[in-house]
Amino acid sequence: MTDMKVNIAGVEFKNPVIAASGTYGFGKEFEKLYDPSVLGGIALKGLTLERREGNAPVRIAETPSGMINSVGLQNPGVNYFLQHDLPHIRNFDTVLIANINGNTAEEYCKVAQIMSDSSVDMLELNISCPNVKCGGMAFGIKPESVLNITKTVKPYCKKPLIVKLSPNVADIKENALAAEEGGADAISLINTVYGMAVDAKTMKPVLANIKGGLSGPAVKPIALRMVYDCRSVVKIPIIGIGGITSGTDVAEFMLCGANAVQVGAANIMNPMCMPQIISQLANYLTEMKIDDINKLVGALKV
Repeated sequence: MTDMKVNIAGVEFKNPVIAASGTYGFGKEFEKLYDPSVLGGIALKGLTLERREGNAPVRIAETPSGMINSVGLQNPGVNYFLQHDLPHIRNFDTVLIANINGNTAEEYCKVAQIMSDSSVDMLELNISCPNVKCGGMAFGIKPESVLNITKTVKPYCKKPLIVKLSPNVADIKENALAAEEGGADAISLINTVYGMAVDAKTMKPVLANIKGGLSGPAVKPIALRMVYDCRSVVKIPIIGIGGITSGTDVAEFMLCGANAVQVGAANIMNPMCMPQIISQLANYLTEMKIDDINKLVGALKV
């Protein structure tokens, strides 16, 4: 049997396959289909200090090989989550990662402090959401802003801190280095690629917000390249995200330098995809006679 365990910043995952934030809710939504405990982890729906309604509909559109969303971080707020959601999902035998968001640095710090005192295992600093008017990607475009927000939030974190990076930047390597310098324990990438969809018959944008974030298989080549680039400059763990739909996709990200992965849009296309991906990954490792999954990390032959 291949050892599927991976370690990210001192936290052990039973396998490297994690549900990506925003596409898996808080995990309860999938509980009727299968036991979320089979997953390596769950990056929870993005949380803000106060309840957020998100953007007006239409806010999701299908595109060739992917989807565009402009949900806008709809969530019930941290206090509601702690009272009504966390007690139940903490029963899942998997790593829980709180994805934290804010309009200001002060809000990020407050959410980080509150969630650090909860039973979640890690925090993911979302500075790369393109679908909000304040905060989000505004903190994640320039290396200096990535450095500053990471340094500012890190002291409020009692749990390991993952910084989620945007692909909508000049050089993602510089931003990865800035996150590492700022104290990030790991980085995750990529968030969605900024795009839009148009209805030629109505001559209008499909999304009410006009623009949104592209995810799904269409972004996988971009994500692979960016993971590979970041692995060449940072020493901290990398969680790869972008268009993963199979166990082979997971292996490709790990070969490019990812220590683990997050699966996003595939959960919307096929709600059973994650157990299938984990099974396919195990079969791949057996076929390749790899006894420890960590041997894949950065093993790309170039």
